[in-house]
Amino acid sequence: MRQLVPAGDFIEIYCQASLDICEQRDVKGLYKRARSGEIPNFTGISSPYEPPEQAEVTVMTGTDSLEDSVEQVIRFLNERGILNCNAETSQIH
Repeated sequence: MRQLVPAGDFIEIYCQASLDICEQRDVKGLYKRARSGEIPNFTGISSPYEPPEQAEVTVMTGTDSLEDSVEQVIRFLNERGILNCNAETSQIH
């Protein structure tokens, strides 16, 4: 995907969480269905998962709070001049 857009226009944000955490958060039951064989080629279960090699931002969503994760993304976007927002108040200017 990175090669399809002009340089600097693609931002990859890697939301890192363990497989256990992803399964705990799965409200649709997709992981359970994949483990039972109902969903073939499910990433992380029957198909390999490859983390991004060049993510601009890695957010530790498996261990950090939602608020900290959002703040990290907003801070990155502010630093890049893409967004002018105060993460603490969630106000976009």
